[in-house]
Amino acid sequence: QVQLVESGGGLVQAGGSLRLSCAASGRSISTYAMGWFRQAPGKEREFVAAISWSGGSTYYADSVKGRFTISRDNAKNTVYLQMNSLKPEDTAVYFCASKYSGSNYRISNYDYWGQGTQVTVSS
Repeated sequence: QVQLVESGGGLVQAGGSLRLSCAASGRSISTYAMGWFRQAPGKEREFVAAISWSGGSTYYADSVKGRFTISRDNAKNTVYLQMNSLKPEDTAVYFCASKYSGSNYRISNYDYWGQGTQVTVSS
């Protein structure tokens, strides 16, 4: 079993940047694809980004492509999400998750989830 803890969220002005971290414990995540999702108030949780086990392949939602970058450091058992040019519509709780199979974009393909970190972007 793996425990995931997100950090790095906060309040930032539009146009600013934040770097989220997702630290894993309990088992190595080096052989698992990892993803970031977000959930805004009153909305469903949505896919943001994913990264293959090696870090060689990355995937992004259209809404964040070109602004967000997902990366990982398997030696540190940590996944990151660099968020630049933030917009008020990026405001949400951000979750990292470990994928066990299938499409990177489908929430049901992820089995372990962190508790989330709040990101608030002011206009």
